[in-house]
Amino acid sequence: MTRIIGGLAGGVRLHVPVRGTRPTSERVREAMFGALDARSLCDGARVLDLFAGSGALGLEAASRGAESVVLVERDRAAAKVAQRNAESVAKSGAAHALVEQVAAAPFLQRSGRSFDLVFIDPPYELPDDELTAALIALAPLLMHPATVVVERARRAGPLDPPGDLEVERTRDYGDTRLHFLTTTGAFADR
Repeated sequence: MTRIIGGLAGGVRLHVPVRGTRPTSERVREAMFGALDARSLCDGARVLDLFAGSGALGLEAASRGAESVVLVERDRAAAKVAQRNAESVAKSGAAHALVEQVAAAPFLQRSGRSFDLVFIDPPYELPDDELTAALIALAPLLMHPATVVVERARRAGPLDPPGDLEVERTRDYGDTRLHFLTTTGAFADR
């Protein structure tokens, strides 16, 4: 089990899928949300959590004032856990997260929603070209300005986002590397 760190649902315990996921450590989540809170990026945000697993990242944003949260997880068992966690967090008065049990690519292709805060925490073994394809498909769904946080293994190569996103900063926490991306405004005319 893990827990929500701060906000309305602070301390609420979250269940973790039995297999197939690698939950973000509490230390990494604290650092990630410290950086986001310093810029008030969760307040009123429309959040997307791709490769959601237990939903911990999106639900942490909900607890900290996000307006809406969508958790995308293709594994049926993990999506059920995310749904259970979303219901627990919503009881605290935080936004209720919508859980979509679908792979990232089809969700991005058919989604008509717009987002200004996105978490991408795929399995570490996800090939770089698949991550790049997800970022390309995500770009038209982003508001401007938007922030995208990508979590990868530290051993992974440098992140090369598409032209409508740029790396603002990168931070290492043990074996984990966080990339904070921002929009360049290429789709700002939407």
